[in-house]
Amino acid sequence: MKRFEHPHIRGLRRSCCSCGEQSKRTATDISRRSFLGSLAGTAAMGSLVLGQTSQARAVSTKPVPSGMALPFGEALRVKPVLAYQLPTRQEKQSWRNYGGLQRRSDVNEEAGRITAELKQLVSDAEFPMEVLPLSLVDTDQKADEAAATDCDVLLIYAAGGWQVYELAASKTPSVMFLRHKSGYHYLWYEIAHWRLLRKNGDTFEDPNMDVDDIVVDDYGEVLWRLRAMYGLKNARGTTMLAIGGLRAYSDPGQKLGATHAKDLWGYEFEIVSEAEFAERLNKARADKDVVNLARRKADELLSAPNVTLETSRKFVVNSFLALGVCKELMGESGATNFGFANCMGRSVIEMLDTPPCLVLSLANDEGHTAYCHTDLTHTVPGVLLRWIANRPTFVCNSHLPHDGIFTVAHCAAPRKMNGRDCEPTRIMTHFESDYGAATKVEYTKGQIVTVVIPNLHCTKWQGFRGRVVDSPSHPACRSQIDIAIDGDSRKLLTDMQGFHVQVCYGDYLREVGYALKKIGKIEWQSFS
Repeated sequence: MKRFEHPHIRGLRRSCCSCGEQSKRTATDISRRSFLGSLAGTAAMGSLVLGQTSQARAVSTKPVPSGMALPFGEALRVKPVLAYQLPTRQEKQSWRNYGGLQRRSDVNEEAGRITAELKQLVSDAEFPMEVLPLSLVDTDQKADEAAATDCDVLLIYAAGGWQVYELAASKTPSVMFLRHKSGYHYLWYEIAHWRLLRKNGDTFEDPNMDVDDIVVDDYGEVLWRLRAMYGLKNARGTTMLAIGGLRAYSDPGQKLGATHAKDLWGYEFEIVSEAEFAERLNKARADKDVVNLARRKADELLSAPNVTLETSRKFVVNSFLALGVCKELMGESGATNFGFANCMGRSVIEMLDTPPCLVLSLANDEGHTAYCHTDLTHTVPGVLLRWIANRPTFVCNSHLPHDGIFTVAHCAAPRKMNGRDCEPTRIMTHFESDYGAATKVEYTKGQIVTVVIPNLHCTKWQGFRGRVVDSPSHPACRSQIDIAIDGDSRKLLTDMQGFHVQVCYGDYLREVGYALKKIGKIEWQSFS
């Protein structure tokens, strides 16, 4: 299974279970060394040891560098192809097409230029990319060989030649690069729209490519498309650890979510009962070394200069113990996503002796995707966003849009919202139960964010670009953001579907929309 290499993921067994079906696997003894390793993998935030008090203290209002970015996924494999056709002079007739590649020396020079540009593109990318050797294509056979390459994306330099049709017809997603002013002029700059996309007619006919797959001169435009494809590659095939089963927040999500995630996104599910989880957690609590390590991790977290504790320290320790069990189970199943089906219910809160809010927050800050509930309607977009942005995503409740403002709130907010630095945080009780440990994150005012709103039937995602204007403290879920809507707020009010939304730092609307085009069967509506 492709995924980032955390120490606890070792390519072990996974199982696929239907919605609501409990795993047949029985609880097994946890390797003490393995569990300690899982718990110790949580990012440390300091070294001062605090006492047992829950008294609040002064807190810095600035993000604190963590020194560690989120882990990457599998590299995107890109196959560049230069399509061309050298003309032969013929007397008293038209013998050459548009385009600057007229001689073999022109092709060699263009190949060198492309190689240098791709080297720079890899350097500019903030995600891993493997660029395969450039293929020079001037025959059907060479086009077929290039199209059959094991890669994630064909990057077609359409300088000339009719082999472009064969390349574009490949089952591999393609991005076409055309030159207008950036070098040798390309024939397909003139004819890509008419001949390829419209098949010499007035309506779009090509089944594999559209106008969003074609770029002229600008490698920045290539890069965001590749970023979308990288996110899609790593979002597909996610294994989800569902503690207590699969449970959506809505009837449509419960009926459709698991099938949608499995059939369209290739998800696999590892179902672990609450009883099995409780048995593992009790074994961890009985191990003095495991408990001492959890206490040290709590001390490290609470010693950070921009963290303040406003609940009992024991709930922070309990959260680290629960996180260790979650990571051990993920290591066994190959999962990179997890959630508690009954996260706000008495059974889970009693089992963990805290709501799982801080557990989920810490997991997201390590690079996993961990959300309230095991609701696949909001899990799938959160996983895609995490890989596109290489940043945690915050699943939260939506509120009524008004006066250009959109409010979101939840109690399990990640702290490392930009993927590297930890935002100021108050660790408080979970609001609804007024118990345990949850995060109230103070978001950076002025920060640009992406908001994705999936509907409940798994057929449509909506989104907009926004700006953080406040992190209020209303009597609601602890972490709250007032977001200024950059777009048609009236349309958002009248058209909005779904309930839970995913929020991440940065503007990734184009990437989300492009990835959804490639996945198919999901409508995308952007209000920005």
